Amino acid sequence: MKTADLITWFEEWANPAWCENWDNCGWQIEPGVLQEEARVLVCLTPTLAVMQEAISSNANLIFAHHPLIFNPPKSLRSGEGLTEMARLAFIHNIGIYSAHTNFDQVNDGTADVLAQMLHLHGVSPIVPTQAGLGYGRVGMLEPSLTLQALLSTIQAQLNPPKLIFSPTADLQQQISRVAVLGGSGAGFISAVVKTKAQAYLTADCKFHQFQESRDRELILIDAGHYATERPACDRLVQKFQLLNLDWVQLSQKDEDFRQFLP
Repeated sequence: MKTADLITWFEEWANPAWCENWDNCGWQIEPGVLQEEARVLVCLTPTLAVMQEAISSNANLIFAHHPLIFNPPKSLRSGEGLTEMARLAFIHNIGIYSAHTNFDQVNDGTADVLAQMLHLHGVSPIVPTQAGLGYGRVGMLEPSLTLQALLSTIQAQLNPPKLIFSPTADLQQQISRVAVLGGSGAGFISAVVKTKAQAYLTADCKFHQFQESRDRELILIDAGHYATERPACDRLVQKFQLLNLDWVQLSQKDEDFRQFLP
């Protein structure tokens, strides 16, 4: 399949026009690969390490969740990461494409994959946007789990380096309704409360957001940005593999960007 056809297929599923106005979905760098047979390296974040991996794998497309360019750069200077990514992309003829907030909304996107991993039933978006799609997912655990068992399930499924959750006096309380949203989802706490979820799995939560959740009787669970979004990248590879591409692989050089002392 040619790169142009791959992008057409993807955009029919997750239209970049659906992205937020602060976002930058779609082509980040297109050096002339549209008519080439697609050799795709899928990653969460396009970094120099991922670029070197693409070069060594003879890939011609880095398909990333996070955009390489969020805001228009005011300059391109040697020694800067963005400049080096662009230089290498053109030298080695490697395109960089981003699917961000459009990918967050769709079935089999970032939130939907989390819901599937927790085996949630009767799932619906936390914030609907269109035709059954939207940000986050909320659904039922059948059977219900204790909070301790839910945390253990999240740890086993996502393998985050640290799992942070709201202070609670009872790890044995039964949890039946759970909301999930991959990446930075603390801004959706009010919307989650309206869904009557008992627990909310997301990432990048601040001190006072844990306080807010406790005060609103919502158990906030922070598994980290990388751990909550990387599974959807793996799912994307699986979907691409069904398209008979010349080559597709999940990046092994994606980084969490954080380390924790044992």
